[in-house]
Amino acid sequence: MGEANAKNKSATDDAAILLRCAKLACMRGDRLLFRGLDMQLASGELLHLSGPNGVGKSSLLRLMAGLLPVFSGEYMAHETLALCDGQLPLDHDLPLDKALDYWQKFDGTSKAQRAGIFAALGLDELSDVPVRIFSTGQRKRAALAMTALQGAKIWLLDEPGNGLDIASQTGLATLMSEHCQKGGAIIFASHLPLPEPTGGYPLSVKCSALDLQEFAG
Repeated sequence: MGEANAKNKSATDDAAILLRCAKLACMRGDRLLFRGLDMQLASGELLHLSGPNGVGKSSLLRLMAGLLPVFSGEYMAHETLALCDGQLPLDHDLPLDKALDYWQKFDGTSKAQRAGIFAALGLDELSDVPVRIFSTGQRKRAALAMTALQGAKIWLLDEPGNGLDIASQTGLATLMSEHCQKGGAIIFASHLPLPEPTGGYPLSVKCSALDLQEFAG
Protein backbone atom coordinates (compact mmCIF):
# COMPACT_ATOMS: atom_id res chain seq x y z
CA MET A 1 0.00 0.00 0.00
CA GLY A 2 2.81 2.39 0.93
CA GLU A 3 4.63 1.60 -2.32
CA ALA A 4 1.48 2.28 -4.33
CA ASN A 5 0.99 5.62 -2.56
CA ALA A 6 4.62 6.55 -3.26
CA LYS A 7 4.17 5.75 -6.96
CA ASN A 8 0.96 7.80 -7.13
CA LYS A 9 2.70 10.74 -5.44
CA SER A 10 5.61 10.50 -7.88
CA ALA A 11 3.22 10.46 -10.85
CA THR A 12 1.39 13.50 -9.43
CA ASP A 13 4.66 15.36 -8.86
CA ASP A 14 5.81 14.61 -12.42
CA ALA A 15 2.49 15.82 -13.82
CA ALA A 16 2.97 19.15 -12.01
CA ILE A 17 6.32 19.81 -13.73
CA LEU A 18 5.77 22.18 -16.66
CA LEU A 19 9.37 22.74 -17.79
CA ARG A 20 12.72 20.97 -17.35
CA CYS A 21 16.38 21.72 -18.11
CA ALA A 22 19.22 19.22 -17.75
CA LYS A 23 22.89 20.19 -18.16
CA LEU A 24 21.70 23.03 -20.38
CA ALA A 25 24.22 25.33 -22.07
CA CYS A 26 23.74 28.42 -24.25
CA MET A 27 26.21 29.91 -26.72
CA ARG A 28 25.91 33.39 -28.26
CA GLY A 29 28.42 33.96 -31.05
CA ASP A 30 31.71 32.58 -29.76
CA ARG A 31 30.83 33.10 -26.07
CA LEU A 32 29.50 30.40 -23.76
CA LEU A 33 27.02 32.19 -21.51
CA PHE A 34 26.12 29.40 -19.12
CA ARG A 35 26.42 25.64 -18.86
CA GLY A 36 25.35 22.74 -16.66
CA LEU A 37 21.98 24.31 -15.83
CA ASP A 38 19.66 21.84 -14.09
CA MET A 39 16.22 23.17 -13.17
CA GLN A 40 12.54 22.48 -13.35
CA LEU A 41 9.45 24.65 -13.09
CA ALA A 42 6.32 23.36 -11.41
CA SER A 43 2.68 24.37 -11.63
CA GLY A 44 2.08 27.27 -9.25
CA GLU A 45 5.76 28.30 -9.14
CA LEU A 46 7.07 31.84 -9.42
CA LEU A 47 10.80 31.76 -10.20
CA HIS A 48 13.00 34.86 -9.91
CA LEU A 49 15.93 34.56 -12.34
CA SER A 50 18.78 36.83 -11.26
CA GLY A 51 22.40 37.53 -12.18
CA PRO A 52 24.56 40.38 -13.48
CA ASN A 53 24.23 41.87 -16.95
CA GLY A 54 25.60 39.60 -19.66
CA VAL A 55 25.23 36.35 -17.72
CA GLY A 56 22.51 35.15 -20.09
CA LYS A 57 19.16 35.80 -18.38
CA SER A 58 17.48 37.15 -21.51
CA SER A 59 19.12 34.47 -23.64
CA LEU A 60 17.77 31.73 -21.37
CA LEU A 61 14.24 33.08 -21.70
CA ARG A 62 14.58 33.33 -25.47
CA LEU A 63 15.97 29.78 -25.61
CA MET A 64 12.98 28.56 -23.62
CA ALA A 65 10.66 30.38 -26.02
CA GLY A 66 12.28 28.61 -28.98
CA LEU A 67 14.05 31.70 -30.35
CA LEU A 68 17.59 30.48 -29.61
CA PRO A 69 19.06 27.01 -30.07
CA VAL A 70 20.21 24.69 -27.30
CA PHE A 71 24.01 24.47 -27.45
CA SER A 72 24.18 21.34 -25.32
CA GLY A 73 22.10 19.57 -22.71
CA GLU A 74 18.35 19.07 -22.70
CA TYR A 75 15.36 21.37 -22.49
CA MET A 76 11.66 20.50 -22.65
CA ALA A 77 8.50 22.49 -21.98
CA HIS A 78 5.33 20.49 -21.44
CA GLU A 79 2.95 23.46 -21.77
CA THR A 80 2.44 26.58 -23.89
CA LEU A 81 4.72 29.57 -23.27
CA ALA A 82 4.41 33.33 -23.72
CA LEU A 83 7.48 35.59 -23.78
CA CYS A 84 7.43 39.26 -22.78
CA ASP A 85 10.78 40.73 -23.82
CA GLY A 86 10.03 44.37 -24.50
CA GLN A 87 8.64 43.88 -28.00
CA LEU A 88 5.10 45.12 -28.64
CA PRO A 89 3.68 43.50 -31.81
CA LEU A 90 0.58 45.67 -32.06
CA ASP A 91 -0.68 48.04 -34.74
CA HIS A 92 0.72 51.29 -33.34
CA ASP A 93 -1.81 53.43 -35.20
CA LEU A 94 -4.75 51.83 -33.38
CA PRO A 95 -5.97 52.48 -29.84
CA LEU A 96 -4.80 49.77 -27.44
CA ASP A 97 -8.20 48.09 -27.10
CA LYS A 98 -8.70 47.91 -30.87
CA ALA A 99 -5.12 46.71 -31.42
CA LEU A 100 -5.68 43.84 -28.99
CA ASP A 101 -8.92 42.87 -30.74
CA TYR A 102 -6.86 41.46 -33.61
CA TRP A 103 -5.01 39.03 -31.33
CA GLN A 104 -8.16 38.10 -29.46
CA LYS A 105 -9.23 36.11 -32.52
CA PHE A 106 -6.22 33.83 -31.99
CA ASP A 107 -5.95 33.84 -28.19
CA GLY A 108 -9.62 33.25 -27.48
CA THR A 109 -9.68 35.42 -24.36
CA SER A 110 -12.86 37.24 -23.36
CA LYS A 111 -13.51 40.94 -22.87
CA ALA A 112 -14.04 40.21 -19.17
CA GLN A 113 -10.56 38.70 -18.90
CA ARG A 114 -9.10 41.70 -20.67
CA ALA A 115 -10.92 44.07 -18.33
CA GLY A 116 -9.42 42.31 -15.30
CA ILE A 117 -5.92 42.47 -16.73
CA PHE A 118 -6.35 46.14 -17.69
CA ALA A 119 -7.48 46.92 -14.14
CA ALA A 120 -4.49 45.14 -12.58
CA LEU A 121 -2.00 46.97 -14.81
CA GLY A 122 -3.71 50.38 -14.75
CA LEU A 123 -4.48 50.35 -18.47
CA ASP A 124 -8.14 51.40 -18.35
CA GLU A 125 -7.37 55.02 -19.11
CA LEU A 126 -5.22 53.97 -22.09
CA SER A 127 -7.72 51.70 -23.86
CA ASP A 128 -8.70 54.43 -26.36
CA VAL A 129 -5.18 55.90 -26.75
CA PRO A 130 -3.15 55.10 -29.91
CA VAL A 131 -0.23 52.78 -29.11
CA ARG A 132 2.24 54.99 -30.98
CA ILE A 133 2.13 57.72 -28.32
CA PHE A 134 2.66 55.43 -25.33
CA SER A 135 5.52 56.15 -22.96
CA THR A 136 8.12 53.49 -22.14
CA GLY A 137 6.24 52.42 -19.02
CA GLN A 138 2.91 52.35 -20.84
CA ARG A 139 4.39 50.20 -23.59
CA LYS A 140 5.74 47.82 -20.95
CA ARG A 141 2.30 47.52 -19.32
CA ALA A 142 0.69 46.92 -22.72
CA ALA A 143 3.24 44.21 -23.51
CA LEU A 144 2.59 42.53 -20.15
CA ALA A 145 -1.16 42.65 -20.79
CA MET A 146 -0.64 41.07 -24.20
CA THR A 147 1.40 38.28 -22.58
CA ALA A 148 -1.30 37.61 -19.99
CA LEU A 149 -3.97 37.55 -22.70
CA GLN A 150 -2.26 34.79 -24.71
CA GLY A 151 -3.64 32.08 -22.44
CA ALA A 152 -0.24 30.40 -22.07
CA LYS A 153 0.46 28.23 -19.04
CA ILE A 154 4.07 29.47 -18.66
CA TRP A 155 4.99 33.16 -18.69
CA LEU A 156 8.58 34.21 -19.45
CA LEU A 157 9.05 37.83 -18.36
CA ASP A 158 12.24 39.76 -19.08
CA GLU A 159 12.74 42.66 -16.63
CA PRO A 160 8.97 43.08 -16.18
CA GLY A 161 9.34 45.86 -13.60
CA ASN A 162 11.42 48.16 -15.81
CA GLY A 163 9.66 51.47 -16.42
CA LEU A 164 6.86 50.71 -13.96
CA ASP A 165 6.02 52.74 -10.87
CA ILE A 166 5.41 50.99 -7.54
CA ALA A 167 1.64 50.86 -8.03
CA SER A 168 2.04 49.20 -11.45
CA GLN A 169 4.63 46.77 -10.09
CA THR A 170 2.28 45.78 -7.27
CA GLY A 171 -0.56 45.31 -9.78
CA LEU A 172 1.73 43.15 -11.90
CA ALA A 173 2.67 41.07 -8.83
CA THR A 174 -1.03 40.52 -8.14
CA LEU A 175 -1.59 39.40 -11.73
CA MET A 176 1.38 37.03 -11.52
CA SER A 177 0.13 35.59 -8.23
CA GLU A 178 -3.33 34.96 -9.70
CA HIS A 179 -1.81 33.20 -12.71
CA CYS A 180 0.19 30.86 -10.46
CA GLN A 181 -2.85 30.20 -8.26
CA LYS A 182 -4.68 28.97 -11.37
CA GLY A 183 -1.95 26.39 -12.05
CA GLY A 184 0.29 28.49 -14.26
CA ALA A 185 3.98 29.18 -13.68
CA ILE A 186 6.28 32.15 -14.27
CA ILE A 187 9.97 32.79 -14.75
CA PHE A 188 10.87 36.46 -14.47
CA ALA A 189 14.37 37.81 -15.06
CA SER A 190 15.17 40.85 -12.97
CA HIS A 191 18.03 42.44 -11.07
CA LEU A 192 15.73 43.02 -8.11
CA PRO A 193 12.67 41.20 -6.76
CA LEU A 194 9.27 42.71 -7.55
CA PRO A 195 7.14 44.09 -4.71
CA GLU A 196 4.73 41.50 -3.33
CA PRO A 197 1.00 41.81 -4.04
CA THR A 198 -1.14 43.41 -1.36
CA GLY A 199 -1.45 40.85 1.42
CA GLY A 200 1.56 38.86 0.16
CA TYR A 201 1.65 35.65 -1.83
CA PRO A 202 -0.71 32.84 -0.78
CA LEU A 203 0.72 29.50 0.31
CA SER A 204 -0.37 27.95 -3.00
CA VAL A 205 2.24 30.06 -4.85
CA LYS A 206 5.75 28.65 -4.55
CA CYS A 207 8.28 31.49 -4.75
CA SER A 208 11.80 30.40 -5.71
CA ALA A 209 15.00 31.95 -7.02
CA LEU A 210 17.85 31.02 -9.36
CA ASP A 211 21.13 32.95 -9.73
CA LEU A 212 22.34 32.25 -13.28
CA GLN A 213 25.81 33.48 -12.31
CA GLU A 214 26.33 30.10 -10.61
CA PHE A 215 26.28 28.48 -14.07
CA ALA A 216 28.40 31.05 -15.91
CA GLY A 217 30.44 29.60 -18.74
